[in-house]
Formats: sequence, structure tokens, C-alpha cells
Amino acid sequence: MRIRFLPAPGGTGIVFRRTDLDGFEIPASWRYVQRVSYATSLMRQGVLISTTEHLLSVFYSTGIDNVYVEIDNLEVPILDGSGAPFVDLIRSAGIKTTRRRRRYLRVVRPVTVEMAGKKISVTPADGFQLKCDVYFNHPAVGRQTLEMEVTPGAYMTQIAPARTFGFSWELDQMRNMGLIRGATLDNAVCFDRQGVMNPGGLRFPDECCRHKALDLIGDLALIGRPLLGRVTAERAGHAMHVALVSRIMSDSSLYEITGRERPAPAFAAGIAS
Repeated sequence: MRIRFLPAPGGTGIVFRRTDLDGFEIPASWRYVQRVSYATSLMRQGVLISTTEHLLSVFYSTGIDNVYVEIDNLEVPILDGSGAPFVDLIRSAGIKTTRRRRRYLRVVRPVTVEMAGKKISVTPADGFQLKCDVYFNHPAVGRQTLEMEVTPGAYMTQIAPARTFGFSWELDQMRNMGLIRGATLDNAVCFDRQGVMNPGGLRFPDECCRHKALDLIGDLALIGRPLLGRVTAERAGHAMHVALVSRIMSDSSLYEITGRERPAPAFAAGIAS
């Protein structure tokens, strides 16, 4: 598998290009969401890009607005299960600023989505803030809460290194569904009944909550603009994240598009992995 990030003109957004299909393009937009079970997938005219959330989370949080993602496969590579390898690639390539003024989506009215005792909401705020709450009935997890303002620096150190995770008793069911076929302890945290199976343990005591925040940010990136609002997620997953995005984008009375003085960054160089 090969993936490469290339500079894109201001106003392009994030666009996936399937190089194995003559460069067919799929914009990273809520309009093209196809599946949202254990990962978020995009589809346009029958062409799929799956597991987009980690990469989109990194682009969003490091301020990358315009980039072509060339990929010769239908799935974005999982790497070590976190966003940290993508952050390292961006740092090595560098970021440049365009003259085009950056436009933000500011939430002006509260929006809430609730399903089966789970909830996600967004309320007006001057920056991008989030509160993420999770609960898993496991001695190494339990209830975890993370609350922070998302900035590039905070994201890189506090969220990007958090890995995807699962539980040993769910593995057979997920494989039967055609999922996690490449999963190992090198690209995911796995819990058995007693604790953490990974030899190195956890990167954070609340790594599960931090990874859920990483996923949440990646799904919010499907709005297509930087968000100004406070997002609170209570045991929410991909389906609820995307439902919130769809709810916002389907009602223009819920938001306004506003400009700030900081111009929009774009990639300065192509990188490959």
C-alpha cells in the first residue's frame, strides 16, 4: 500500500484520490459518508475510502485545510493505531500558509443528538472545545473523561498518540464481520478480562477516552471547515458523530460562516509512506 499527501490550492479542502482507479476523487465531506460502524467510510459513485477518521483528525487538528491524499487502496493504513505517525509525516513535510482567508463554521444554536442512552451535543463557543466521556465495564477502563480546547500543540501531545482499542472477547465476532483482519498488538490496544495485553501497556491511563476524542475530531472534520463550538460527547461513537454533523449541515439556521485574520495553511511538500 502507498499513500502520499500533496499540496492543494486554497479552497480545495481534503480530497482522497484513488490512484489504483485512475485518480478518482472523493472529497472528505459529510455528503459522502457511507458506513459508520467501527470506522467512518466515504463513498462516491461506488468508490470507497474506509477508515478515514484518524487521518482526518490529524489534518483537522494540525490546521491542514487543503491537501490531496493519493492512495492505492480502499483503506487508509492504520499504522500504529493512533494519529502520531501522520503527525510525524506532516512535521517532516512542513506546512505553508496561503493568502486565501480561512473560513470557520460557528455554531450559533445548541444542537443535540441522543440515541439509546448516549448523547452528543454542540453549543456556541469562541474556539473549538470538547468534552469526551466514555464508560467500559473493565477494570482497566471504567469511566473516563477528557475536557480540553483543541489546539495543534495540545492535540499532538495529548490526543494524537492514543491508539485504537478493543476487547479480546469481541475479536471473533468482528473478524466474522470482515473487520480487524490486520489487527495486532502493534496497531491496537487489546484488553483481556484481567488487563492490557500489550507488552508496553498504555500510553495514557485514559488512552481509551483520548482515542475516542481523536475519532470524534476526525468525524467532525467532515463538516469541511474548522468548527467554532463546544462539543460534548457522552458514550458516543461514529454513527452519532456523523449524525451530529448531518444535523448541523442540514439546517443553516444552526450556524454561520465567519472569517478570521489567520490565513488557511496548506501542504508545502508531498510526503509518502
